[in-house]
Amino acid sequence: MSGASIKDVARRAGVSVGTTSNVLNRPELVRPETRAKVLAAIDELGFVRNESARQLRSGGSRMLAYVVLDAGNPFFTDVARGIDEVARDAGFALFLCNSDQDPAREEEYLDQLLQHRVHGALITAVDYANPKLLALRALGVPVVLVDRAPQESADWCSVGVDDVQGGDLAITHLLKQGHRRIAFVGGPLSITQVSDRLLGCRRGIARLGLAEETLVNVITDAPNVAEGRRAGEWLGGLPVNRRPSATVCANDLLALGVLQQMTSRGIAVPDQMAIVGYDDIEFAAAAAVPLTSVSQPRLSIGRSAARLLLMEAEAGSDHNHQHIQFPPKLVVRASSTTAPDPVRSAHRVIRPQR
Repeated sequence: MSGASIKDVARRAGVSVGTTSNVLNRPELVRPETRAKVLAAIDELGFVRNESARQLRSGGSRMLAYVVLDAGNPFFTDVARGIDEVARDAGFALFLCNSDQDPAREEEYLDQLLQHRVHGALITAVDYANPKLLALRALGVPVVLVDRAPQESADWCSVGVDDVQGGDLAITHLLKQGHRRIAFVGGPLSITQVSDRLLGCRRGIARLGLAEETLVNVITDAPNVAEGRRAGEWLGGLPVNRRPSATVCANDLLALGVLQQMTSRGIAVPDQMAIVGYDDIEFAAAAAVPLTSVSQPRLSIGRSAARLLLMEAEAGSDHNHQHIQFPPKLVVRASSTTAPDPVRSAHRVIRPQR
């Protein structure tokens, strides 16, 4: 039988609706023999509880939501896996919302979360100043910022990585091999993680006493493979005496796009163009030329964020916001291990033409 109701179950078991409800929600209150009859009736009728209706009646929810910046980036899907592990262990389901770096789409999802009164929300936001985030908290919904620097989120719980240090690690690795003209490929700079990684590159250059002109900024419209290919096409088209000898990319997707273009143009990686990515996604090690990358503990970021969210939900107004920042780690592979002869540096800020 399909579409059986709780009344149907009670009638089949020969008990009251209240007793059937207790079996579903507070089984310890029901005698074992009565509980067995109700469970048998549930099995016979194929009854499935209406969880949404139950939550509306009780005023609670067993749903967490993660609003992710780009579900096409394996970094964020791995973070979501970490969140889901903790959510499932605590008896919650996870609702994944992909803003796709679109502020309007992000706002639509936040509206939905407001309407459904989720138990808690995690977000890697396009716009952290969005008033809908404040509206969620005003309703008592805890919110944790994911992949966000703690100094920028004092009034929220947050989990992230020190991206300034990560950028520094990447460029220092290349500078110590003798590279003196290095492209930074990334954008838009309105994404905090991208701008922090660029800042880290600049910090590494300054610490070694080199000119700012060592770095060539190649601004992209989005941090994806297609934009990486476009940036790589521009870099590969430069005369050899003007072309950077190395590239730091704001994430691995951009780096993989640059790598594709270098390969298609016959520019040897790393002999003629060293490449360093960021995130250390699974595809980085599996690339045609295994990709050096700044590693982030993706699963740990997700797990930690989910735990903070559940702690805040449990504590309510007594909660003290916490900020967890993981250190990045450089994973060196074949894409960056050959040092060139030093070349003259040149400073240009570039947005490749379409």
